[in-house]
Amino acid sequence: MTYAYPPVQRETMDFDAVIIGAGPAGLACAIRLKHNAQKSGQDITVCVIDKGSEIGAHIMSGAVIDPRALAELFPNWADLGALLKTPVQKDTFVLLSKTKAFKLFTPPQMNNTGNYVASLGALARWLGEQAEALGVEVFSGFPATEILYDKAGAVKGVATGDMGLDDRGRPGSNFEPGVELLAPYTIFAEGCRGSLSQQIMEKFDLRANACPQTYGLGIKEVWEIAPEKHKPGHVLHTVGWPLSNDTYGGSFLYHMEDNLISVGFIVGLDYRNPYLSPFEELQRFKTHPKISPLFKGAKRIAYGARALNEGGYQSIPKLFFPGGALVGAAAGFMNVPRIKGSHTAMKSALECADALSEALAENERQAELHAYAERFEASWAWTELFKARNIRPAFRLGLWAGIAYAAFDTYILKGQASWTFKHIPDHVHLNPATEPQHVDYPKPDGVLTFDRLSSVHLANVSSSENQPCHLKLKASEVPVSTNLVLYDGPEARYCPAAVFEFLNDADSGERLQVNAANCIHCKACDIKDPSQNVIWTPPEGGHGPNYQNM
Repeated sequence: MTYAYPPVQRETMDFDAVIIGAGPAGLACAIRLKHNAQKSGQDITVCVIDKGSEIGAHIMSGAVIDPRALAELFPNWADLGALLKTPVQKDTFVLLSKTKAFKLFTPPQMNNTGNYVASLGALARWLGEQAEALGVEVFSGFPATEILYDKAGAVKGVATGDMGLDDRGRPGSNFEPGVELLAPYTIFAEGCRGSLSQQIMEKFDLRANACPQTYGLGIKEVWEIAPEKHKPGHVLHTVGWPLSNDTYGGSFLYHMEDNLISVGFIVGLDYRNPYLSPFEELQRFKTHPKISPLFKGAKRIAYGARALNEGGYQSIPKLFFPGGALVGAAAGFMNVPRIKGSHTAMKSALECADALSEALAENERQAELHAYAERFEASWAWTELFKARNIRPAFRLGLWAGIAYAAFDTYILKGQASWTFKHIPDHVHLNPATEPQHVDYPKPDGVLTFDRLSSVHLANVSSSENQPCHLKLKASEVPVSTNLVLYDGPEARYCPAAVFEFLNDADSGERLQVNAANCIHCKACDIKDPSQNVIWTPPEGGHGPNYQNM
C-alpha cells in the first residue's frame, strides 16, 4: 500500500533550458547552447540533471564511436583530450556455426575506418567536464520523475524525485522533497526508453505518424586479457550461432586499450522463443571453440546491460512539442546496420541547440521548436538513417533472407528503395510456451561463463530495499495468471539482472517476486513484457549501476 502524505513546498530553480540526461546527447546540447551564447554575447542559464550517481554511471555501449558529430562540437577534440585514444585498425565479420567460423565480406556500413574503440561513459564524463567549464550546472543523482505543465498545457519544467521515502512511500527521518526545475524549454535526453520521454510522446501524440519503436538488448562484459592476445583497435562482429535463424542478433568483440576487451551480445527484442535468455546467449557465445581461447587466463572486470533503439528512420517521432523537444536515444536515432547511435544522437542535440539558441535570441519563449526538426531533416544524420531504414526489418524474414536483402538494398538500391518497411511492437512476438522451444544453456563454470547474480555484482549496483519499488505492476495478478500460464514466465529469462523471480509458496502458490535492488536499468521489462504490465520508473537518486569503463 502507498500512503499519501501532506504536500510539501518544493524549492524552485529557474533556467533558460533544462536538459534531462547527462549522456553524450544531453551534454552536447548544453555545450552547444553555451557556445552559441558566447558567440552572440548572450547570458543564458543551462541545467543538466542525471539519475546516475555521477556522469557516465548509467551509460553503457559497445562502443565503436564515429567522431563526426563530436568534431562539429569540438573541431580540436583530440587536442582537448577527449577520451578517444584507440583508432580502429581492423574489421572482421564472421558467421558462426556451432563449431566453425566463416569469415564474411565486411559490408560498407560496418567499415570502421576513422572510428575509435572507446568507453561511451568515459566520453560522457569528459563532455561533462567541458560543460561545467562553460558554466552549465550539472547535477548527478537527481532523477526527473514528474513533468510540470503550465495552464495552457505546455511543458514548463520537471520535478526531481523525493528522497528518503520508505518502502510504503512514507517520508522517513531523512526525507527531502524534490526540486522543481523550470525553464521555457525542457529537453529530454534520457536515452533509450526514457520514462518521461515515453510520457511526453503519449501526452502530445508524437508517434501519430511514426512506427512503434523497436529495440534490442545488449549484454556486455569487459575483460582484461593476456597481453600477447591483445590487439588494440581490432573489431570483431559475428552473426549466426548461438542464435537460431529466426532470431535477430549477434556479438561484438572490441579490443580497447590497456589489455582490455569489450565482449557483448545483442538480441533483438522481437524474438519469438519465450525460453530464450539474452544473458545466457552471451555466456554460450563465449564457449565457441573459435572464441573461448581469447579468454584463457583472462579476468572479467565489468558487466552491464542496456536496451538500444532498433526502429530507425520510420520510428522517429515528432521531435518537438510545446515547451521542449526530444534529442538523442530518447527519440531513437540508432543506425542499426552500423551498430552506432552516439554520433546521430549528438547530431540531433546540436541541431536542437541551434534552433533553441535562435528562439532564445529572439525572445520567443515557449515557441515550438519547428526549426529543430527542419534542421535535423536537412542534416547528414537524417540521410544516413533514411538509407539504412529497411535493413533491420528485413531480418524478420530470417538470417539468410535478411543478409540477402541487406546486400540488395546496399549495393543495388543504394538505400533509395521506393518502399519503407514497417514495424510492430516487440512485445507481441512471443510464441506460447506450449511449443517445444527449450534452449540448452551451459551451467556456469565461474571462469568463462557466469550466473546473473555474480554478474550484477560487477555492475556495482547501489540500492536500498527501504524505498518504494520503482518497477510498478499495473495488475499484480498478471505475471502468474497470464505470463506464467501462456509463456512460462519469460520475465525470469529476459531480465539480465535476476530482478524477476517466480516462487512457489506453500500457502499462496505461485507468485512473482520483484528483486528491484538488482535492477541495472536496462529497460527490457518495460519493453518485452508480453502483457505490457511493467512500468519502469527511476528509483531514488543515484541508485542503480555505477559503470566505470562501459
